[in-house]
Amino acid sequence: MRVDAFSRLVGLIAFAIGGFYLEEQSPLLVRELISTEIRLWVFPTTGAIVGLLIGPYISTHPARTIRKLLGQASTHVLIVGLVGLVIGLIVAALLAWPLSTLPSPFSQLLPSACALLFSWLGITVFISRHADLLSIFRINQQNTILNTDDKSNDRAGVLLDTSTIIDGRITDISKCGFITGPIIIPGFVLDELQHIADSSDHERRRRGRRGLDLLNQLKQQSVSKVTITDLDIEGVREVDSKLVMLAKQLGLKIVTNDYNLNKVAELQGITVLNINDLANAVKTICLPGEALEVKIIQEGTEDGQGVGYLTDGTMVVVDNGKTHLNKKTSVSVTKVLQTSAGRMIFASLQ
Repeated sequence: MRVDAFSRLVGLIAFAIGGFYLEEQSPLLVRELISTEIRLWVFPTTGAIVGLLIGPYISTHPARTIRKLLGQASTHVLIVGLVGLVIGLIVAALLAWPLSTLPSPFSQLLPSACALLFSWLGITVFISRHADLLSIFRINQQNTILNTDDKSNDRAGVLLDTSTIIDGRITDISKCGFITGPIIIPGFVLDELQHIADSSDHERRRRGRRGLDLLNQLKQQSVSKVTITDLDIEGVREVDSKLVMLAKQLGLKIVTNDYNLNKVAELQGITVLNINDLANAVKTICLPGEALEVKIIQEGTEDGQGVGYLTDGTMVVVDNGKTHLNKKTSVSVTKVLQTSAGRMIFASLQ
């Protein structure tokens, strides 16, 4: 507010002075219709009022918008835009001399207009083609944005979504060294996690706070570098959509256990590391005919069946196992079925 008030004051003074200047340059018809005393009051007063009203809109508001855009833009985009500006000004300077030889008023107007036009064109064209330009000069876009260290220059980073952080298994996965590149957590994912932690619903609040605790644990125990980035996607409200677009822009992978996000990201051509798929992949491999020892803890859906679980959570359905409830029993594997929910083993009593 202080900055806006100061800009209004500056606008008031500047436009009042401009009013005096306009009064001196006013047409003869105005001078004949309005006396000098009235003009000396009307022009500066009108200018002061206009400056008071629009001062922030031509000074502080555009400055804030530009600062916000610059803050959201990555370093390599700013550098490419600066190069485009310099090249645009060079082209405008080359055209300034032939344009200055034109008749008045073109000789005064066209050089300035040309400088503005080519500056805008240079910035626009270079930023819109920044990926191609960076690839030509062999600049590593990802490492420039995220400021990763030299050891990670040849490793692709991964983005975490909210469900992965709350799930918590990513901490153990990272601690074991299965993720070699940097782990990046976007600011909008952290904001969503904080929003869940502040929820009025007890269960959501518990999950959100658990996610924040697990995130701190991940930062302390992870073998890979954990980075929180402020990069955002303007004009998009959904967190999953932002995550997909950010991953596509930066060429990163997404770590998730969200089925819908997994499918959407794959449709966009983004590599997805699904924790549930990893968990299923590392479960115990059992072949038909192999002997197991399992405790049958409940009845199955079919008549006479019993159900038990291996230490990794794999369900074992035992034919005629109902008679061995709450007992450890030796069984023989008859069939292994892989479903979307996980691996299921069918067995018979030995």
